[in-house]
Amino acid sequence: MGTAGWRDYGDCEDGVMRWVTLLRMRLRTLVARKRVEQELDEELQYHLEREIETGVAEGLDPREAKWAALRKMGCVAQNVEECRDARGWNRMEQLWSDARFGVRQLSRGREFSLLAVVILALGICASVAIFALVDAALLKPLPYREPEKLLSVYERIPQCTYCNISWLDYLDWKAQNTTLAGLELYQGRGHTMNAASGAVMVRGARVSDGFFRLLGVGVALGRDFHGGEDKAGAPRTVILSHGAWQQLYGGDRAVLGRKVVLDRIPRTIVGVLPKEFHFAPVGSAEFWTPFHPETSCDLRRSCHAMYSVGRLKEGVSMEAALANLVSIAKELERQYPATNRNQGANAQLLSEAIIGDTRPVLLLLMGGAGLLLAIAISNVTGLLLVRSEGRRREMAVRSALGASSWRLISQFATESLLLTGAAMAVGCVSAHWVMQMLIGMLPEDMLLRMPYWSDLGWSPRVAGFALAVGAAAAVLCALAPQVQIWGQQVRAGLAEGTRGSTGMVWRNLGSKLAVVEVATAMVLLVGAGLLGKSLYRLMQVKLGFEPGQLVTMEIAAPDAVYGEAAKASELARRVLREVRALPGVRSAGLSANGGLLGHNGNTTWLRIAGRPETEDHLDLPERDVTADFFTTIGARLASGRYFQEGDDASKPPVAIVNQEFVRRFLPNEEPVGKRVTKRADAPIEIVGVVEDVRLGPLNAPIPPVLYVPFHQNADTYFTLVVRADVADEGSLLPVLRETMRRIDGEIVTRREFTLTEWMERTPAAYVQRSTAWLVGGFAGMAMLLALVGLYGVIAYSVGQRRREIGVRMALGAQTGQVYRMVLREAAWLSLLGIGLGSVGAGVLANWARELLFGVSPWDVGVLLGIAGGLALAAQVAGFVPARRASCVDPASVLRME
Repeated sequence: MGTAGWRDYGDCEDGVMRWVTLLRMRLRTLVARKRVEQELDEELQYHLEREIETGVAEGLDPREAKWAALRKMGCVAQNVEECRDARGWNRMEQLWSDARFGVRQLSRGREFSLLAVVILALGICASVAIFALVDAALLKPLPYREPEKLLSVYERIPQCTYCNISWLDYLDWKAQNTTLAGLELYQGRGHTMNAASGAVMVRGARVSDGFFRLLGVGVALGRDFHGGEDKAGAPRTVILSHGAWQQLYGGDRAVLGRKVVLDRIPRTIVGVLPKEFHFAPVGSAEFWTPFHPETSCDLRRSCHAMYSVGRLKEGVSMEAALANLVSIAKELERQYPATNRNQGANAQLLSEAIIGDTRPVLLLLMGGAGLLLAIAISNVTGLLLVRSEGRRREMAVRSALGASSWRLISQFATESLLLTGAAMAVGCVSAHWVMQMLIGMLPEDMLLRMPYWSDLGWSPRVAGFALAVGAAAAVLCALAPQVQIWGQQVRAGLAEGTRGSTGMVWRNLGSKLAVVEVATAMVLLVGAGLLGKSLYRLMQVKLGFEPGQLVTMEIAAPDAVYGEAAKASELARRVLREVRALPGVRSAGLSANGGLLGHNGNTTWLRIAGRPETEDHLDLPERDVTADFFTTIGARLASGRYFQEGDDASKPPVAIVNQEFVRRFLPNEEPVGKRVTKRADAPIEIVGVVEDVRLGPLNAPIPPVLYVPFHQNADTYFTLVVRADVADEGSLLPVLRETMRRIDGEIVTRREFTLTEWMERTPAAYVQRSTAWLVGGFAGMAMLLALVGLYGVIAYSVGQRRREIGVRMALGAQTGQVYRMVLREAAWLSLLGIGLGSVGAGVLANWARELLFGVSPWDVGVLLGIAGGLALAAQVAGFVPARRASCVDPASVLRME
């Protein structure tokens, strides 16, 4: 039994050793080719000499012995080939030979090779770079435990589908729901922190104690918040982001237990988050603190300033969880009608909440990049077909000398692989550069809301996509020349002037490729045209104020010093006095609860005085502004009066409303003198109506707005708006910043812009502009490639019909007729492509209609303009071949016949 076991082990060992020996031999033939060939020759020579010696020993003459040995051994060359086959050398030798020959062929046609590599590299670069964006935003899983079970939970009101919630409503939802394994709270906020240069604003977030445990995120250093650490009287602690730990503390592991003062409150550092952690809804928060509900807003059920995230229980769907939350919201509305009327619940997957409006933009860009890649591959395929047609005689000679069709296919496949390999290298390097360029184009405030793009670059999925694209391009480019090999009798190419079937094959296939390229270019051009027109409409939207020469900055003063309304009001007056005294300042004003073109969603509940209590309350934005705010921004008064300096806390409450307020709530009534009420507060008299001023995003409708005097509701966080009296209004920003520091070193300034710059940096404008530029770039390259492809088809067709054209001219055809014949072919191909592309463009634009502003997906002007321009460009592309055709000499053609 032991012997049998040993024998089995020996057989296994022999098999392994054979494979190792074979592998060693194969590798040796690759790296030591000359030595292997020499050894093979020496071995065959040795056997031949032994046979000769045997013949001589048997009495043969040495000459006869040699011939006898050669007859016995057979063909030496054949034996050499058999030995090479046994060692696996022939196949590798053929591949190496094909590669060397392919390099020589591509080097000989440098212009063709360079053109093909550049065209293919463009398509690969665009598709890989855009896929990297798609991968980071849509495909890469969120850095949480089971992210597919995480929900973003909101309150819902008629004016807001996904709205923030109040602390007290959150507590009731958390206690009463039966479908969520957990519900936690978060709120993004800024903190002031003292630095060597003075007070600075740092990004932060306050969260309930189980927030990180709900996400399934552990700390990299220290500990998470304890249960109950978010209560009002709990110790003040903080967890650092990995970036803050590195930048502010140099990655010191002894940071735990140190104190950091935020908003004049000392906090103990208890942990550091992992490097890969991010939570897009609060941007790149650096300091994470427990919630500690202590402010007046926190403790009012009517104050909605927080957001929540929940985790589904096992086996519970999002629909079931939402139904449960809606039922709780209805019960809260019944219990608290004064604060919760018309307030429902809503939820969506956290991944959808994080991506937001980015998904359709990315899918549109991915589609554009894919179409450009398709055009690039089609163009290179056409170039390879034309090139293979020029090598018919070469293939015929090689076939006549014994090369099989598979041998020819191998040769062309190797050349295509070399071509696509070079294009892959150039495209991937360019894609990396484009990725960094795209991220550099993102404004900082947008990048903070999209942290998944902060480390954009190569990942396994992006590398796999690039390899898949390269493989697909290599296969398609390798198949193109096979038409030449399989489409005709190759050896017929030896006959001079032979006209095989490949010419017709290329004309049919090439014309179809040209139509596809024109159609694809039409789709991209229409998309770019619609986006460009949409951007124009967006930038021409009526603002209700004059943005030129305006600068704005947000100012935060410490609550510990200016928290009282009287002190905050006095600070605001001092800020305006000192700013107005600066050289180059024409006027200045303040606005709290949001500035111009911002995204602040602060709203208030109103009732029209004298109307029944059964009517629903009005939920609309409130802005607290100083007396000269409207004159500074250039807003026009429709009726009544502006605020006055004396409208402060000692005077009866007054308000100004916009025209949308009047249209919606006071139609056919005189608004000035009307009174509105806020909860149980004293009635507020409307003293004026201003024309609609755009306070929100450029692409959003203007809501009804209530303006109240700043000094009747003073705040420590406000926006300063300055009308400059100098050509370069941006030069005022450093002066204003220094003025604030001179007033109080603890005042923090942020978001400092000129209004024209701010308009261009708004998310809506940025998305429109960047999408239009990218799609426009794709469209421009697609149009160029399509025209090149169309030119190639027409030029090849003219070359194939040269004899026909010569005969026609010999029979009396005029030059104009030849022009018309050639241009007619270009016109038919381009018109067919334009027709197909128009349909495709309309379907695509209808799908992406949410990206358009003030433009119909079937905009006739854009469609006709693009179609006319592309048709004209196609005629220009066909003009050169037409001119060449008109110059054919009939006599030389007839002599050739």
